[in-house]
Amino acid sequence: MQQDKQPAYRPVVFRDRSAGYAFLTRSTAGSEQTIEWDDGETYPVVDVEISSESHPFYTGKARTLDSEGRIDRFERRYGGQRPDASA
Repeated sequence: MQQDKQPAYRPVVFRDRSAGYAFLTRSTAGSEQTIEWDDGETYPVVDVEISSESHPFYTGKARTLDSEGRIDRFERRYGGQRPDASA
């Protein structure tokens, strides 16, 4: 491998703001923001929208994106009209 062409692989903190969860791992991702970790060191921090603490697959909780059902939304959009079967 050519060392000057590879991105830096270093410790980085990934933070899920919706769940209030953060974890330290190694990554090539970088950030201008930093955070002081439990060990007293300062690491770059990358904010993510979803992690294992907030993902429905891992938490077992389904997230409802809309309260309207699909049929209600379809009927509202198309006026509840059904296509003519004789055509």
